Amino acid sequence: MSGCIFCRVAAGEIPAEIVKRGEGMLAFTDISPQAPTHLLIIPTIHIGSLNDAKDPTLLGNLVAFARDAAREAGLATRGYRVVINTNPDGGQTVFHLHVHLLGGRPMHWPPG
Repeated sequence: MSGCIFCRVAAGEIPAEIVKRGEGMLAFTDISPQAPTHLLIIPTIHIGSLNDAKDPTLLGNLVAFARDAAREAGLATRGYRVVINTNPDGGQTVFHLHVHLLGGRPMHWPPG
């Protein structure tokens, strides 16, 4: 989708600090981090939200990619949080499916 900021990041049109790429997925640092480590994990194809995701294999791959990014960032032992915001009431502000990977500090509950 031409107007989608995450599609433009995936295409290399907008600079981002890419930390992991592969398997139709991309991980990059969030420009407004909410934790010492805050990565965004996206599929490189446009999917508007979790509600629009039709392929369960893609969803599994997205979560596995986030897990691998967490390991590579050194978060696996102490722990991390994976969040998918969906639609406005769920806190989604960029309408391209993405996973927030947060770590580097204790997470609290409830989250929001």
